[in-house]
Parts: sequence; C-alpha cells; structure tokens
Amino acid sequence: MTKAAGHRERIVLYALLTSLTAVSIDALLPALPVIAVELDPAPFLSTQHVISLFIFGMVFGELCLGPISDAIGRKKALLGGLSVYAAGTAIAMSAGSLEMLVLGRILQGVGVSGPKIATRAMIRDQYEGDAMARVMSFMFTLIILVPMLAPFLGQAIMTAAGWRAVFLLYLAMGMVCAIWLALRQPETLARGKRRRISVSLLTQNAKRILANRRVSLLILATGFVFGIQLLYLSTAVDLFGDAYGITRRFPAYFAALALATGLATLLNGTLVMKFGMDRMARAGFVGLTAVGVLLLLGSALWDGRPPLALFMLLGFAGFFSVGILFGNMNAMAMRSLGEVAGLGASLIASGSSLVATGFALGFGALYEGTTDYLALGFLVAGAASMVLSEVSASGDPSPVRPAR
Repeated sequence: MTKAAGHRERIVLYALLTSLTAVSIDALLPALPVIAVELDPAPFLSTQHVISLFIFGMVFGELCLGPISDAIGRKKALLGGLSVYAAGTAIAMSAGSLEMLVLGRILQGVGVSGPKIATRAMIRDQYEGDAMARVMSFMFTLIILVPMLAPFLGQAIMTAAGWRAVFLLYLAMGMVCAIWLALRQPETLARGKRRRISVSLLTQNAKRILANRRVSLLILATGFVFGIQLLYLSTAVDLFGDAYGITRRFPAYFAALALATGLATLLNGTLVMKFGMDRMARAGFVGLTAVGVLLLLGSALWDGRPPLALFMLLGFAGFFSVGILFGNMNAMAMRSLGEVAGLGASLIASGSSLVATGFALGFGALYEGTTDYLALGFLVAGAASMVLSEVSASGDPSPVRPAR
C-alpha cells in the first residue's frame, strides 16, 4: 500500500488543487482579444463573460459539492469535480462559437468547485481557528507565482500553438491532480461522520447556517471582496489596452499586481498568529476602502486615466488588501460551522461567488475605457464588506448545531 502524504506534501497538493481555479482564469487572459476576433460574439456576450461566467458556473458546483463531500467523502467529491472540469475543458477547447466556449467555461467552473470546496473541507477536518487560517495562508503562499506566471504561460502557449492549446494545459493539470490525489491523499472524513444526502435535511441545515449572522453576513462581505478581484480580472486586458496602450506587455503589469496578493498572503500567514484573523481582516477592509477613495480622486484629476505609475501603486495596495482578506475571511466564516463544514463551505463559496459575479457584471457594465469603474468598485467593496464584517461580529459565536 502506498504511504500517505505527510503534512508538507498535503499542503503542496492542496495548493495545486486550489491553483487550478487561478490558472483556469489567468492563463486565458492574453487570449481574450484573439478569441473575440476568431469567435464572433453574440449580441448578448463578450469576452468578459469568458471570465465572469466561469465564476458563475462555480456557484452551482460549490452549492452541490459540499453536501456531496459530506455524504461520500472529500476524496471522491474531489475526483468527481475534476472529471466534470475535464469535460468542460474538452467542450471549450473544441468550441466553434463564443456561446459553446462559454458553455464549456461554465462546466469548467462547476467542476473546479470540487478542488475548491472539498480541499477547504479537508483542511477544516484537520485544523481549527487561527491554525486553520495559518494553513490556508501558507497554502496560498505556495501559489503566489501562479497568477503571476499564468498569463506569461498562456501567452507563450497561444503564440506557439494557438489559444485552444491553453486548454491542453488545463487538462494536464487536472490529470496530475487526480493521480496525485488518488495515490497519496487519505480520506479525512470518517465514515461515522458522513451525512446522507436528504433534501429535507439539507434545507434544514442550510437554514440554520444562513440564520447564523456571523456566517450569512460574511458570505456577503466575502462576495464583495471577491467581486472587486473578478471585476479587475474580467476587464484587465481591455483596461490596460484602452487606458494605457499596453497589449503585449500586459502579462508583466498583471504579474506586478498579482505579486501584491501573493506577498499579502505570505505576510498574513505569519501575522495572523500574532494579531488574529479579525484584526488582520479589519486592516484589509480599511486598505481596500482607502484605495477606492484615492483612485477615485486620481480618476477625477486626470480625466479617468491617472498616470500609470499612480494606478499601479494604488492597484498594488488594493490587491495587497485583497490578499490579506482572502484567507482570513474564509476562516472567519468557517469557524462557526462545526459539524456542517461541508455544506457550510458550499454555501459560503457559492453565495460569495454569486455576489461576486453580480458585482463584476454590474460594475463591468460601467466600463468606458477609464479607471472610474474600478475605483468605484474598490470603494464599494471595501466599505460594504467592512460594515458587514463589523455587524457580523455581534452574532452568536457558538457553532451551528446540525439537524439530525
């Protein structure tokens, strides 16, 4: 029998599984202008939807895969998600229209939820409190380079073999994850703790989870924070091209801002054990709001196109704040879940993804080739999530008691 993975190897595996989402988004960004030319968009679609509707697909996967992982175990749920991801990848790779490409992307989003949700549940099975936040932060630290390098990799693959070849990268990553998981990762949810899938029981437990103020308000807050990142991701290629004339050098500027999030997760992994997740999150909210105010001022002074150096500086600060918030907000919401971690993780992820998709589509519709829309997005995301988080702290701190 193959020996199970040790602590460090498990974190690396969790990082690779989690990075599948970022790679699926970021590696395709340089190809969006080419896709727009090759696949003539329908009136109701644009290449922004190749990114935003991928996240929309995650809403459904995240909602289903948590209960499934509670019923059949984390490992089987993960492998099932990777299979759906592979099917969506194949559809997108062979798409002859933007509509079929978006359909494949939605299925990719559904499938990638398996690694995202079941991996979090695995971590929740093994760690608690600030220790859980620390593991999540170190896991994210291992994937710092992913959003930085993915656009470079995607651009290189596209230049050598066309944009469809990027999807071969996705298939290869999914296969590596599946084999590694099957051979080295033991199941973390004991059979005695598994829960049968019952619509009535799921509904009762979902109501109990959402009735918990600490969880429900943090779902909204996390959605706003995720929303500002999704807004940027879905419009970044157009923004750099229209506002600053940057096209081929786009991956380098994208990497510079991605570095901010990576550095933040690295720093947070150390500081969260000293200051706690609540204080770290509060600092992130303040930073996000301040960036929104300053970028709005810069946009007003320079007719929507502040100097590139100023935009990069404020963008770095904004996404540094986002990096501080990611690991902490998920851990803050998860700590009240107790025995319903799988369903709770699903509701947190699907709810926040739905909010983020609406946020990105709404503010993305305001895009007119300037930074105004992004500045307003930073301000709303920071201020709203800060208020929601503060109000959530007055909720009952005791774990959610599951219905039997």
